[in-house]
Amino acid sequence: MLVLDEDQTRAALPWAQLIDAIETMFRSDCVMPVRHHHDMEVPGEENATLLLMPAWLPGQYTGIKTVSVFPGNVRRSLPAIFGSYLLSSAATGQMLAVIEGGELTARRTAATSALASRYLSRTDAEEMLVCGTGRLSLNLMQAHGTVRSIRRYRIWGRNNEAAEKVAEEARALGLRAEAVSNVEAAARTADIISCATLSSEPLVRGEWLKPGAHLDLVGAFKPSMRESDDAAVLRSAVYVDTRAGALSEGGDIVQLLRSGLLKESDIRGELAELISGARDGRKDAQEITLFKSVGAALEDLAAAILAYEMVTSQK
Repeated sequence: MLVLDEDQTRAALPWAQLIDAIETMFRSDCVMPVRHHHDMEVPGEENATLLLMPAWLPGQYTGIKTVSVFPGNVRRSLPAIFGSYLLSSAATGQMLAVIEGGELTARRTAATSALASRYLSRTDAEEMLVCGTGRLSLNLMQAHGTVRSIRRYRIWGRNNEAAEKVAEEARALGLRAEAVSNVEAAARTADIISCATLSSEPLVRGEWLKPGAHLDLVGAFKPSMRESDDAAVLRSAVYVDTRAGALSEGGDIVQLLRSGLLKESDIRGELAELISGARDGRKDAQEITLFKSVGAALEDLAAAILAYEMVTSQK
């Protein structure tokens, strides 16, 4: 049985191949039951979350990801997310691989955002703002840079030192990146704004979005969380990774549905519909687009299969 640690998982999931693998999986007959989502009490701090995400390709592969999200880990200098992916044969049930789940999740999440950007952001997008300084921030820059010719990256976080550290890591990879302290000023000029936080209050306001901007909302995976204000959603052509997930878990969408400001019919499409051509993407260069993702088990399965096949093909 194959076992991949964090570094091995990262090496087995190159961006271009991963983005294409997720796109292919969205076109497939993958079966994806509703994921299990449980709050776990942590004495003296915010609740943690336990996620169980199964998916399978009939007769080929089956897998399940177990993930824990502990917001309080930021005070312990630990990652907020830990997890593992168990990949098995869907023909025999034989266990094939155990893959480090945190890295797999971070990379497939960024790759899915980049895949949506391929259909929704302007093809000439060259300036990107990342809100958040967790492990996803660098991944989002690299993934979006795979599908668009990004020339300038800006990073904003509540902790300026953390933003500077991400910018330094990005520059070490050859990216033109800088930390910023004024999120409004950076948002007003950005072609792509990507938010990956655990925020419960809006970070990006609709009045800041310039014509043609693309807003990518990756964090805020609970109904109580949000990264955009009402105006940002209402000004935008709204797309989601899956309706089932975004309409029940994504606070940026759920809160507006509950208030009556947004209707389900206002969601222009989900990622599978964009990929198949059943729904149109960006209409023109001036349109503001928004993509809200909460994660889908088929994305994890696509990444796990790619990692498994990349490594075993080299042996």
